Amino acid sequence: MTARTPHPGPATLEERVTGALVGAAVGDALGGPVEGYSPEQILERHGGRIHGVVGPWNGDDWRTARPLAPYHKGDGHVTDDTLMTHALVRVYAAVRDHLDAYAVAEHLVPDLMTHPRWIPELEAEALPLQRIFLAEKWLVARIHYGHVDPREAGTGNIVNCGAAMYMAPVGLVNAAHPAGAYAEALDVAGAHQSSYGREAAGVFAAAVAAACVPGATPDSVVTACLSLAKDGTRAAIEAVCEVAARHSDFESALAPLREAVAPYDTVGPDYRAPSLGARRPSRLHAIEELPVALGMLVVSRGDFRHAVLGSVNYGRDCDSIATMAGALAGALGSPVPEEWAKRVAEASRLDLWEPAVTLTAVAREVFGRDLARRREHERAFGAIGGP
Repeated sequence: MTARTPHPGPATLEERVTGALVGAAVGDALGGPVEGYSPEQILERHGGRIHGVVGPWNGDDWRTARPLAPYHKGDGHVTDDTLMTHALVRVYAAVRDHLDAYAVAEHLVPDLMTHPRWIPELEAEALPLQRIFLAEKWLVARIHYGHVDPREAGTGNIVNCGAAMYMAPVGLVNAAHPAGAYAEALDVAGAHQSSYGREAAGVFAAAVAAACVPGATPDSVVTACLSLAKDGTRAAIEAVCEVAARHSDFESALAPLREAVAPYDTVGPDYRAPSLGARRPSRLHAIEELPVALGMLVVSRGDFRHAVLGSVNYGRDCDSIATMAGALAGALGSPVPEEWAKRVAEASRLDLWEPAVTLTAVAREVFGRDLARRREHERAFGAIGGP
């Protein structure tokens, strides 16, 4: 991939964590109302490309247009991507150290099923469990009711982006350490996903951590991902980002990025009517969302607005794509538009900045613990004749 000028990012951990978490929520909210549709359908419905917050796809009929999912998507409401991300931040706030699959069982699962919270799409207080998608409900069914070993609980779940979409906090706690973020996210995601869904969670966390490295660029983030990713996930990222490097505007990149990821995506051309082989374990395939998010990061040269709008107008699972692209661009240091952030926070009735304050403090504590553990290991290894 061609070298590019580093994006002028913030120097502080606080600003990177804030940019990533607020950026993820904003991307989520912008993508929510057009999730599941094609770029052509989005263009026709909105009379052009989307350039900010829009209302529900079905207008005032959002409650009854899709009885299976009567959610108020649009008008700045975040979706389950953000609900799960904030829930994982709360787990870090409780544990105040690195997480594993058992932390998911001991903290995340009870959080989802016992603590009512404001759910923007339901416009009511409810248990997060009542809003999250079936692939996330699996966590509760398998771990709480099935008493499955948390390290293996993800096996059998539909393989999708469900675990990857909320792994930004893992990357931020491991800021500037992609390999550490990858390993931790794989452990955490084992409670939720298997196969390329679990792999995507590890790679996305690594990408966020890589974006926090001083002087990081979209290309350096992709390089870090390729150094860690395995099987179909690696192949999909490489194929998509090679195509993305030829574009500098998301409009021209929409179709080529879809064509590049299509051989690895199991869902098929009709997002609402998946193929019979969709979302099954495979070493040859990948989720669509992460490669496309990385591709949009490359197309935009790391610019938040461009990366997120490209992800939103891509359609399909665009709330998750924009969540990932927003987190990455924000971690790189591209400013999240203030008008978008305020609009989403007010509409969703959520403090988008408080989780960043919490996670920044946790990240500093975890780094201190890691440093002490490393020094102890050095002393022990030296005592037995190591260098």
